[in-house]
Amino acid sequence: MRAVWLTEFGGPEVLVPGEAPEPVPGPGQVLVKVDYANVTFVETQFRAGLTVGPLRGEPPLIPGNGVGGTVVAVGPGVDRGLVGKPVVGSTGGTGGYAERALVDAAGRYDVPAGLALDAAVAVLADGRTATMLVRAAGVRPGDRVLIEAAAGGVGTLLIQLVRAAGARVVAAAGGPRKVELARDLGADLVVDYHDPDWTAQLRAAVGTVDVVLDGVGGELGRAAFELLGMGGRMVSFGLASGAWAGIPDEAAQARGVTLVRPRPSPQDLRADTVHALAEAAAGRLRPVIGQRFPLERAADAHAAIQSRITLGKTLLTV
Repeated sequence: MRAVWLTEFGGPEVLVPGEAPEPVPGPGQVLVKVDYANVTFVETQFRAGLTVGPLRGEPPLIPGNGVGGTVVAVGPGVDRGLVGKPVVGSTGGTGGYAERALVDAAGRYDVPAGLALDAAVAVLADGRTATMLVRAAGVRPGDRVLIEAAAGGVGTLLIQLVRAAGARVVAAAGGPRKVELARDLGADLVVDYHDPDWTAQLRAAVGTVDVVLDGVGGELGRAAFELLGMGGRMVSFGLASGAWAGIPDEAAQARGVTLVRPRPSPQDLRADTVHALAEAAAGRLRPVIGQRFPLERAADAHAAIQSRITLGKTLLTV
């Protein structure tokens, strides 16, 4: 089968198309004919040599954690009635950039009726994350919620979920195209965080904010923290800058701010994923698929994400 190999840790060029033996499903597994593979910022970090979440292993290996396609075979103990069904799921960290991939049968998600497969893949991880963040932050009607990296895969979904919760969306995005996208999705206020005075612009427009959803970290995350008013909440879920915001607990306590550190159970994560897929199927949550690359061009997909030119979700088409 066709696949993309991580030949060594390094830049995007270490992702090389090649052949691989077709995997055989073991007990509790299904074999998926992959139509779409998810590509995430975290995967670019793993490719560069960082151990991030479930992504680990030593090259050579086939990367890729989220896939969508059709079940073509099942392992021992798995209902054969799954063969032919469209599903999305996680590979466990590796194996997704390929024509066939193994997914845990119990951890798969059937694609709801009316939801396109590419949209289901786009919602799989990002929709779960966005749903969990809104719940963990306790977003309430009337809250002023600052969403960083608002034009990314998670950010575009957060805009929609926060609006649905009755809160006011304050979006921070990098560059004119991303600012326009956040505005088109319904953000009440959008600032370009490339502008040196973006925090002053925000203060002039809304004063303080009640919630910060920090997907960037670093200096931008620390600047966002300073915009929180008394009783504010901050959830850090990403480090697109390369580092966490690193807000000391003492600094948060002095400001009356809660640093929310979600610890969802596996049951919570599954419920959040099912909810996000159902909302997408109902048309209430619309993933933005900004770019698609053929499987063989996985290196180009990684390069685009690293260069910060992507909008919304990036998919590989197989």
